Amino acid sequence: MEQRVSLITLGVTDADKTAAFYDALGWVRVETQDGVIAYDLLGQTLGLYPLEKLAEDIGIDVAQLGRGALTLGYNARDRAGVDDIIGRVEVAGGTVLKAPQEVFWGGYHGYFSDPEGHVWEAAHNPFSPLRAGDGAFRWNGY
Repeated sequence: MEQRVSLITLGVTDADKTAAFYDALGWVRVETQDGVIAYDLLGQTLGLYPLEKLAEDIGIDVAQLGRGALTLGYNARDRAGVDDIIGRVEVAGGTVLKAPQEVFWGGYHGYFSDPEGHVWEAAHNPFSPLRAGDGAFRWNGY
């Protein structure tokens, strides 16, 4: 298995409300099949899919999906980018879980959740700058 994530699917109970949240943050949807709302992530995709259909696709009861302890991370180009994202969360329908603040390792971050409770970290890591133009970041200069 090659080391990459190609698709992140978030099981949701209200796809329209959750999509409206991501739309309000400025994300742009891509064309997909019926029942799937997707956003291109520069080489990966974030998909919103009804919980019942996700469970059906896997072949399990919806109760078996559970809620994993998972956070999704977004690296901003600077501290102001973190402040901007966190500042738009509640207006968009999400919840700020931790206001932006300095981190012990020298970065700056905050946490929020979307309307379905999926947790995101918005961070600026001055030691791993984003590459110009593509949104990807380099860990320790790589």
